[in-house]
Amino acid sequence: MTGPYVLGLQDVDVDRIAVVGGKGAHLGALSRIEGVRVPDGFCVTTDAFRRLMAEAPSVHDDLDRLSRLTADDRETVRTLSARIRRTIEEITVPGDLAAAVTGALAGLGERAACAVRSSATAEDLPTASFAGQQDTYLNVVGPTAVLRHVSRCWASLFTERAVIYRQRNGIDHRTVRMAVVVQRMVFPQASGILFTADPVTGNRKVATVDAGFGLGEALVSGLMNPDVFKVRDGEIVDRAIAVKLRAVHARPGGGTRDVAVDPARQAAPALTDAQVLGLVRLGRRIEAHFGRPQDIEWCLADDGFRIVQSRPVTTLFPIPGTDDQDNHVYISVGHQQMMTDPMRTLGISVWQLTAMAPMQEAGGRLFVDATRRLASPASRAALLDLVGKGDPAIRDALETVLSRDGFLPSLPDADPVGPPPGGAPAPIATDPAVVTELVERNQASLAALKRDIRTKTGPALFDFLLEAFGEHRRMLGDRQSMQAIMAGMEATWWLNDTLREWLGEKNAADTLTLSAPGNITSEMGLAALDVADVIRPHPEVVAFLQGVEDDDFLDALAKLPGGTEARDAIEAYLDRYGMRCVGEIDITRPRWRERPATLLPVILDHVRNFGPGAAGQRFERGLRKAREKEEDVLSRLRTLPDGESKAAEAKRMIDRLRTFIGYREYPKYGVISRYFVYKQALLGEAERLVRAGVLRDREDVFHLTFQEFHDVARSHRVDDELVRRRKEAFRSYHALTPPRVLTSEGEAVSGAYRRDDVPAGALSGLPVSAGTVEGRARVVLDMARADLEAGDILVTAHTDPSWSPLFVGIAGLVTEVGGLMTHGAVIAREYGLPAVVGVERATRLIQDGQRIRVHGTDGYIEILTTA
Repeated sequence: MTGPYVLGLQDVDVDRIAVVGGKGAHLGALSRIEGVRVPDGFCVTTDAFRRLMAEAPSVHDDLDRLSRLTADDRETVRTLSARIRRTIEEITVPGDLAAAVTGALAGLGERAACAVRSSATAEDLPTASFAGQQDTYLNVVGPTAVLRHVSRCWASLFTERAVIYRQRNGIDHRTVRMAVVVQRMVFPQASGILFTADPVTGNRKVATVDAGFGLGEALVSGLMNPDVFKVRDGEIVDRAIAVKLRAVHARPGGGTRDVAVDPARQAAPALTDAQVLGLVRLGRRIEAHFGRPQDIEWCLADDGFRIVQSRPVTTLFPIPGTDDQDNHVYISVGHQQMMTDPMRTLGISVWQLTAMAPMQEAGGRLFVDATRRLASPASRAALLDLVGKGDPAIRDALETVLSRDGFLPSLPDADPVGPPPGGAPAPIATDPAVVTELVERNQASLAALKRDIRTKTGPALFDFLLEAFGEHRRMLGDRQSMQAIMAGMEATWWLNDTLREWLGEKNAADTLTLSAPGNITSEMGLAALDVADVIRPHPEVVAFLQGVEDDDFLDALAKLPGGTEARDAIEAYLDRYGMRCVGEIDITRPRWRERPATLLPVILDHVRNFGPGAAGQRFERGLRKAREKEEDVLSRLRTLPDGESKAAEAKRMIDRLRTFIGYREYPKYGVISRYFVYKQALLGEAERLVRAGVLRDREDVFHLTFQEFHDVARSHRVDDELVRRRKEAFRSYHALTPPRVLTSEGEAVSGAYRRDDVPAGALSGLPVSAGTVEGRARVVLDMARADLEAGDILVTAHTDPSWSPLFVGIAGLVTEVGGLMTHGAVIAREYGLPAVVGVERATRLIQDGQRIRVHGTDGYIEILTTA
């Protein structure tokens, strides 16, 4: 059965998606797998859809209008999509097309009951399943009814839900076509869904079977709760048998109806254990054929299982690749760097080449393989202690994995426990000159990089950069620098733990940290206030900046009264901080120097919300509070037994804290400063390749690894298809939520705080900056769109140093990601902002405009009012 309008299922495979859509292509592939039974049927091709659409030229105008809309414009989307559907359904199917369909139908039996199912070309794809977005009709009898329902399937390409799904996945409506699958109807005793990987945890070794009586529509529509079986290694490891009150069955004359289940069968399992295990074996065969976990729809008829659909499971987080079959445990890098968004290929590659530890990529994110450190007792304890101090949820996730007998081997310690030969290294002195020297060294290295890279082009540039990456790693691993960072962190931990024990005071170090010297990130936030001071006196400048829409505004600004001073202030800020941006660990992200308009909403908020001299006032106020706290703590300690000794010890640790805690931010500033130099050189090379006709667009190199880019510079040849696939994959990664901890079985382990001191209804997280504050929640997902007023509480997914200019204008902070020593927490403490981080789904559970109370000392948020 072949032709332009109809193809038999046996004539199609996964390489024919453009002709028969995702569902039809997968059904054709399924029918070729030994032991897999697929109901007989045929596909009405996308050529038939095009033929029909030619009869409705008005639809193309509506599609053009639809393609210009966003998913947020729901009312217009609803109106246009309804009009398109109505137009398609009202078209009479052309005679030659109708004849092709009825001729194919005769092969099934003209009066045979059929399932008529939509099969779009953007459906059942590896990156977007489109599950349930188009329509299916069951128990359709007779040629007239089949043709009518084929038209309905064509029209369902433009249901509101399908249109919005495509908009959110970046798929142009004008490029999508609809095929239709017509199959002989199966009248099953039971049906349901099989996931060959656990859809909740992501574990690839656990299959999940959902089963109910009758047709699967009862399960899909939510009419009944299914039985749920979990299977691992050929054994049912968990089961939940539901009471199934209703089922969907076929009507004798066509269509379906829901009926009551016989009370005697309501609590009986829909499948026997043997049937469950047989179904999972069948699913594993299908999974192996397609090479990825599958979401499989199945029916059980008298003589066995029929498979009526199989699509890739697109919601699973990918697993880092390994060279072995051993178990592995991975810790998210993004949760420590406060950037859990996906990174482009070049960003991942450069970070890997400049990082101190080997890192693996999965789903556009980076992970560290912690398996070896967790497998040996001494290194395991040290790792758990370190991550637990920063983020208790990561520690809990690791302990959850470690509690599973046999998942990780127990290995001997890699190194003997005890002091190294010659005794323990001398601790770093509490001396500000140490920090001064470290900063000067970093600046000298950066200046040398800028000087030496200027003359490098072509393959020589990449050879030079590989050497520069070595210097980069040397700077990061500098022993004295690491000691300075750890000195500040250890002083924080000591003060919090010890003063709680001696004085019963929580998080005392938070106040003692206020306005600590030398913190480049907090200085960046205060400097934005100074820029606002220059702009504020000039109304024409303020009005001009409020209307800026692109990034070439600085030259025009100088033509206004006061504009030269404003331009110079912004330029000076960019000279010092222009290498920063949101998501700055990804070298491909646009820097402030490249897109200076990104900063304007923050600066204009400061113009509106603050008066002159606010930066100095804030710093002095923090300094005064820190001094008062120090005096208070020391005087209270002196009243204790052995008080003079305790006070002297605390004084030493306070001095140590204030000497080194500010330096905690400098190495990251140095890294990002170097990154901007690398990026400018790499983009210069990309522009040369564009001029030579090698690249279509300079940013295509963002989707190549560093080595692949090097190869292109050498060979002057680029794989355009590879770039296209990487772009598509990067877009799909935005829909994935990276876990804190991931296993090689694919299980995403989030961890928990294990607390019982949080009030009912409150959202728990990690307390990182003491104090309690009430205010209006402003849920901000894009720094460039922030609209904050004094007293607002910033609620966002994650913050890296680039968000610091916002911190000076808010009263509190809530994030979904973070730990005690991540950048957002450090700056919140320096500015005295009550802050709670690591609050799961905070940006969805807290609505913009709600009044909330942030308990930064105890680590929870109360929602006080509706938005």
